[in-house]
Amino acid sequence: EVRLVESGGGSADTGGSLRLSCEVSGVRYSSYCVGWFRQAPGKEREKVGTISTAGGGTSYVDSVKGRFTISRDNAQNTVYLQMNSLKPEDTAMYYCATAHLSGVFCVAARADVFGHWGQGTQVTVSS
Repeated sequence: EVRLVESGGGSADTGGSLRLSCEVSGVRYSSYCVGWFRQAPGKEREKVGTISTAGGGTSYVDSVKGRFTISRDNAQNTVYLQMNSLKPEDTAMYYCATAHLSGVFCVAARADVFGHWGQGTQVTVSS
């Protein structure tokens, strides 16, 4: 059974930082795609970025480029989302998800392609 557990959410001031973790277990493939998504109240879910565990290639939505960094520790089966220079508009529930994809397919993957999701962790940024 694939299981994803997010942690690290909380509150931060504008300009602050938080690091989210996504611990993945039960994936049968040696390489896969991990996506970070977020959803604010009353808004549609948004893909924040992706990382391919094979090669570590990453992608980001324009609104977080230069502020957020996705990394992975394959030995720990954990993917991280480092969020710096936080803004109030970053406030949302953040989710990680996995898909059996790599490379450009991981970058381009839509939310409906990701088959396994975590429970989410709340990030609140105050102005």
